[in-house]
Amino acid sequence: MFYTIIASDKPNSLNQRLQARPDHLQRLQALQDQGRLLLAGPHPTIDSEEPGEAGFSGSLIVAEFSDLPSAQSWANADPYVAAGVYDKVVVKPFKRVFP
Repeated sequence: MFYTIIASDKPNSLNQRLQARPDHLQRLQALQDQGRLLLAGPHPTIDSEEPGEAGFSGSLIVAEFSDLPSAQSWANADPYVAAGVYDKVVVKPFKRVFP
């Protein structure tokens, strides 16, 4: 089943985000390589794909896991959590309808 991981960034966490980004992307690439990643990306703080120093307000990941505890465990182990980027992380089951 798919699960959404909806994370909110702490204020002024752009530097921590940039430092932890390679490890964060490596974990996402592993999900992609396993065919389990539906989509992933950050929420720019401003209406721009490249927000610069305005940074990001959080992230969204939709990926396949065996169950909710597995999805929550994976989310809790994210490098952005360890780096103090995320203020809050919510994991929910997701039913894909389109496309």
